[in-house]
Amino acid sequence: MTDFCLDIDLAHQSVAGLGTQLKDDYSVRENAARIVWNHLTEPGDGIAGLIVDAYGAADGLDRLVADARGGYDALSPLLDQKTHSDALRRWLPRLSQQAVSDTVALAQRRGIALVVPGDDGWPLELGDLGVHAPICLWVRGTPSLLRSSVPQAAIVGARAATAYGEHVAMELASELAASGVAIVSGAAYGIDGAAHRAALIAGGTTIALMAGGVDRSYPAGHTQLLDRIAETGVVASETPPGSAPTKWRFLQRNRIIAALASGTVVVEAGWRSGSLNTAGHAAQLCRPLGAVPGPITSATSAGCHRLFREFGAQCVTSASDVRELLGMSASDDATAVLDLAGTDDTTRVLDALSARVWRETADVARRAGMIPEEVEAALGMLTLDAKAERSPRGWRRNSER
Repeated sequence: MTDFCLDIDLAHQSVAGLGTQLKDDYSVRENAARIVWNHLTEPGDGIAGLIVDAYGAADGLDRLVADARGGYDALSPLLDQKTHSDALRRWLPRLSQQAVSDTVALAQRRGIALVVPGDDGWPLELGDLGVHAPICLWVRGTPSLLRSSVPQAAIVGARAATAYGEHVAMELASELAASGVAIVSGAAYGIDGAAHRAALIAGGTTIALMAGGVDRSYPAGHTQLLDRIAETGVVASETPPGSAPTKWRFLQRNRIIAALASGTVVVEAGWRSGSLNTAGHAAQLCRPLGAVPGPITSATSAGCHRLFREFGAQCVTSASDVRELLGMSASDDATAVLDLAGTDDTTRVLDALSARVWRETADVARRAGMIPEEVEAALGMLTLDAKAERSPRGWRRNSER
């Protein structure tokens, strides 16, 4: 075991410059101890959460170190012997002063803030996770947005999204962000990225939760997107800077997305999609859950249809449905009096359709001045709204609407 000593001088050195709200030596020690716990444990470790809840981060760490040096006295009132033994075997190989010092130095160089329970930026909603709540959060951007009074909607879905799925995600995120709803997602390719980009374009707030360190853009193709999010919103993670994303960390990250948001909407998801994991956390937390329907022949919508059957998810076809899911009234929407439907791509496509003549997708695209992939996505939305219909001869406007 690597020897470790936590004293006030070390604590001051460890938390200096990390944006924490330090009031006295006790809070300094607590924050420093949370950094250590953050290195010892994987996300969602309930045993560590139990210790920190019972004794505080610093006292709990002192008890852990005392027991590690020989004994089963300091933590015995809380843990049975097997749980105690297993926890020490899990954590002690990670007990390294150098690792903590390197993380703090990296955070200071990159302007990454530490946010802990009790800080103004700590989201109280995470308390619903109980002993599985994050020990701390590392943040790029504006930490106070994590605890904003505005509603927050999680929009998640498949990485391998279809044009239809990305179009729906962007329509939902754009209108919600423009009406003051913050968009929460996981910064992945596909639905996540589409939701973040649309929120930024609309001038709204978006929050990206990462599975690895916030200094490591993942996926690498979203480096610029994550930088843009950090400029006006938040990029956050419970894993220390420098940490690599792993499958376990992705799954555990999803619980934070579900807890942070006022409601979760799955836009597209396969039968075993990771987005269903986020939906499952939302259901366990009794958060409102919605899903967007898709063609019954589409594998990328099979998970959404599963949510309707097995989780009682509400059907979402518009931003208004999401606002209703979040418990917002029409008066809560600052843009409710505007005709938002009159300027989007679906209107261009609808204008290019005939009520009498069937037209191929390529012909519709030419008339609308769009690319075929965009037209296909818009046609999918128009079909959902019963404004367009399809046959083997092509597409036409529904004359009854």
